[in-house]
Amino acid sequence: MDTLQSRMMAMTQPISLLKAVSRGFAMKCPNCGKGHLFRRFLKVTDTCEVCGEDFTAQRADDFPAYLVIIVVGHVVVPALLAVEVAYAPPAWLQLAIWLPLTLFSALALLQPTKGAIVGLQWQTGMHGFEDAKRRREAGTLAAQTVAARH
Repeated sequence: MDTLQSRMMAMTQPISLLKAVSRGFAMKCPNCGKGHLFRRFLKVTDTCEVCGEDFTAQRADDFPAYLVIIVVGHVVVPALLAVEVAYAPPAWLQLAIWLPLTLFSALALLQPTKGAIVGLQWQTGMHGFEDAKRRREAGTLAAQTVAARH
């Protein structure tokens, strides 16, 4: 019964772009915000275990990696240059600091960024998510019609 109620609520409540993207960034289902979006590190689950939303249509591909490279690069490179100009540490120390920092930052951001892209695709109806968007819009319209009658 609880799962059915979750599905009905998810169908009748519109979800903003910001909410869908933030739920994806939190690695949760963009529809209900409760189910897990990933079954492995970068493998998106086929369906949400809570609301049943289908994610087989997602096509994030390399875009999350490009975004992570841009963000991490724009943080690490200026910091590296500032440390080099201010302190001029030896190259081995620079490598010992910046390579692990870059690696861990990129790995930490990769999954949330992919989740955000899947949330964006889901909310805007990109690729195979057009049917899901039409169902959400039809459910919202039906709920508004029922509410207007009462």
